[in-house]
Amino acid sequence: MTRFSAAAEGVAKRLRDGMVGGVLSFPLTSFREDGGLDLEAYRAYLTAQLESAPGAVFPACGTGEFFSLDEDEYRAVVGATVEIADGRLPVVAGIGYGWAQALRFARIAEEAGADAALVLPHYLVAAPQDGLVEQLRRIASGTSLPLIAYQRGQVAYTADSLRRIAEIPTVIGLKDGHSDLDRLQRLTLAAPDGFLFFNGASTAEIQARAYATVGVPAYSSAVHAFAPEIANAFFAALRDGDDAGVTELLRDFYVPLVELRDRVPGYAVSLVKAAARLRGLPVGPVRAPLTEPDAEELGALAKVLDDGLRVVGAVRRSD
Repeated sequence: MTRFSAAAEGVAKRLRDGMVGGVLSFPLTSFREDGGLDLEAYRAYLTAQLESAPGAVFPACGTGEFFSLDEDEYRAVVGATVEIADGRLPVVAGIGYGWAQALRFARIAEEAGADAALVLPHYLVAAPQDGLVEQLRRIASGTSLPLIAYQRGQVAYTADSLRRIAEIPTVIGLKDGHSDLDRLQRLTLAAPDGFLFFNGASTAEIQARAYATVGVPAYSSAVHAFAPEIANAFFAALRDGDDAGVTELLRDFYVPLVELRDRVPGYAVSLVKAAARLRGLPVGPVRAPLTEPDAEELGALAKVLDDGLRVVGAVRRSD
């Protein structure tokens, strides 16, 4: 049995239901050429994204450049997301840094109407397991938002720590970005019934089949941020056991995309934003310290994108 609070159980159920029907969307944050937040562009972009029926939306997370947003910008992005989602699907806002700053963001997200928060890895320092657990306890003690822990980088939970964080009534799940399937299998076996797990690997579709074998079929999709047709086609093929369809998309689109992504640190976001611009989506540039792809890389990205759209019978631009 889970130990969720009643409110947290309601959100967990909505997320569980959403994960069955669609990918988890991590939208980009729109910036102007001068680096300022372009909220109207973000509204237009997100409205279009949600028409493709994702299972949940996670604004201001890694793909949304949470690390580059100040508190006022964060409030505007989360508030706009809640307004546009209008209760149709769960809104899970990113929070992070140390627990004190994470709580500031959590309270902003709560006031804006978010349904839950994704706790991004804390800043800079490595920490022992007791500290990782206490970090979540501190955040949970200061907000009523259900929380999803995110293990990536310097954050990696043991099975014992997973049991401990699962006892916090508002901690409803774990997103994994390490892709250590041995560790992840141990965590899923240690978790109580109903605890949620998410595949949060970069370009998660590459490892989606492997994650599913250890009981983690749900995944975040950065590709949904610029090509929901591809993301949804892959999700359907995986769900329906269409191995040929999964393999074709992996071979012709996802693997070439990952090979391009791996050329430069930060391209997991920069290439996603560049691909969105290639499709005419109003997302603008990335903020430093991320950098933009050069002309050669943009050409390679355009080819990869066109190949993926060809597989699913779509085109890059509709105008």
